[in-house]
Amino acid sequence: MIRVLVVDDSGFFRRRIVEILEADPSLQVVGTAADGREAIQKVMELKPDIVTMDIEMPVMDGITAVRRIMKIQPTPILMFSSLSYDGAQATLDALDAGALDFLPKRFDEFSQDREEAKRILRARVRQIGSRGFGTKTKASAAAPATAGARTAIPPRRATAAVPQRRGDFRLVAIGSSTGGPVALQKVLMQLPVDFPLPILLIQHMPATFTPAFAQRLNQQCQIHVKEAEDGEMLVKGTAYLAPGGRQMGLVDRGGKVLVHIYDGDASQHYRPSVDMAFNSAATVFPGKVLSVVLTGMGADGREGARALKKGGSTVWAQDEDSCVIFGMPGAIVEANLADQILPLSDIGRELAKAV
Repeated sequence: MIRVLVVDDSGFFRRRIVEILEADPSLQVVGTAADGREAIQKVMELKPDIVTMDIEMPVMDGITAVRRIMKIQPTPILMFSSLSYDGAQATLDALDAGALDFLPKRFDEFSQDREEAKRILRARVRQIGSRGFGTKTKASAAAPATAGARTAIPPRRATAAVPQRRGDFRLVAIGSSTGGPVALQKVLMQLPVDFPLPILLIQHMPATFTPAFAQRLNQQCQIHVKEAEDGEMLVKGTAYLAPGGRQMGLVDRGGKVLVHIYDGDASQHYRPSVDMAFNSAATVFPGKVLSVVLTGMGADGREGARALKKGGSTVWAQDEDSCVIFGMPGAIVEANLADQILPLSDIGRELAKAV
């Protein structure tokens, strides 16, 4: 049983979330709070497995509450956010403070199907709430984000990366989802200003969030980070973040490799999709891609990594202990596609060595 604390200043929204969560027999709402200060008291008293947290509240806002909870009683926290530029900035601040993930507060903004939105919320709470702190995540590697079942993956030790000869690679491609914003920040901040390759970043994120996230990464990192634009030419030392809600690939135009941003099929589960970006990179740069799959739910990236490996490229996966959710990298490991399995703290430095 996963024990949940629901925090929001709206009594109507609290009741709504409680009702949705308690429809799942594996979830138990053990308490509610109307502001951040009350949330801290309830966390200390009830010691829930997970907290759902609003950002804008009276008395004490959600970001301040997250920061204090992570200091005195570390607990997995799922934020509810508005899908605006200001909401994106605040949500990124909450993730920096220690929250693990976020969902739009308006359910119709992440699924037009109301029942599907409820299933996504329950699945996200199950996945994050089962993680705990100081223990390995229990989340399934291959299960989609809306699945309820969790199966164990045999643990795999991190392996030491073997630096490749300079010039072996033409591109770095990194895919991530839940926990990815903080993980990407940690990886990219380790890269030097003269990093010699372009980088594709594919992070599952709403369209209104990616401009703010790219801007934040650019301010934090030595390399240049930007939201990718259709038709621009790849430049070394620049990281291109896939726009939320769209797909990103590459096209070769007479020896010049350009970024291709397109809508894709509305039926595609992930937009942007790590699989689709990896597949495109495998076609344009056969055998010359160093790809990395970071923390995230589901298995997006596994089939793209398979295509990369078939062409002779290299695939790294984040190790289980340092993941928020081991789903995506776990799928890579389970399929025996990982050339290296590395802790998050080492990935940026090893990338700098390998290229």
